[in-house]
Amino acid sequence: MARRLQISVVGFNEDSCTEVARGAAYQVGRAIAREGATVVCGGLGGVMEAASKGANEAGGTSVGIIPSDDPYQANKYCDVVVATGLGKSRDFLVAYSGDAMIVVGGGAGTLTEVTAAYQADKPIVAVKGTGGVADGWAGRYLDHRRTRLIIEASDPEDAVKKVVRELSRDGKKTKLVRTAKRAGA
Repeated sequence: MARRLQISVVGFNEDSCTEVARGAAYQVGRAIAREGATVVCGGLGGVMEAASKGANEAGGTSVGIIPSDDPYQANKYCDVVVATGLGKSRDFLVAYSGDAMIVVGGGAGTLTEVTAAYQADKPIVAVKGTGGVADGWAGRYLDHRRTRLIIEASDPEDAVKKVVRELSRDGKKTKLVRTAKRAGA
């Protein structure tokens, strides 16, 4: 049985988020929804909220995996909330729950998520020009093992196209299904 494609979107939290990153994350969320895929994020503010809002407004689905045990702390655009009570350890759940990852800006928490996805050999695409981790690691490997290149994307739509292409190359296309593109999205 096939399931929907899930793409983790990680980046700046509310306190650090720039308007550039917020706008890019919103467009990433919209593009993911247009592909018929699900946004997976940390469920709070900043990039997480913007990606969730973009997916929501395009008729898509957003899953927020939050650090607290109170589901009401999630942003209002999350359709599904996983209240973990795990604190920052939830970063690993965000990374592992996506079939691939898109990075928009980001700081130390984002780098933790990217590292977890890298170690799990998941496709990672960074939206260049959004600052932080995305700009610092786009087009690079995290270590000498060169497990998987962090692919550089020029804009949000390019990032989603590259993630879908990488998953197809990995042979996951047969295990994942993209629903029909939504009308008006």
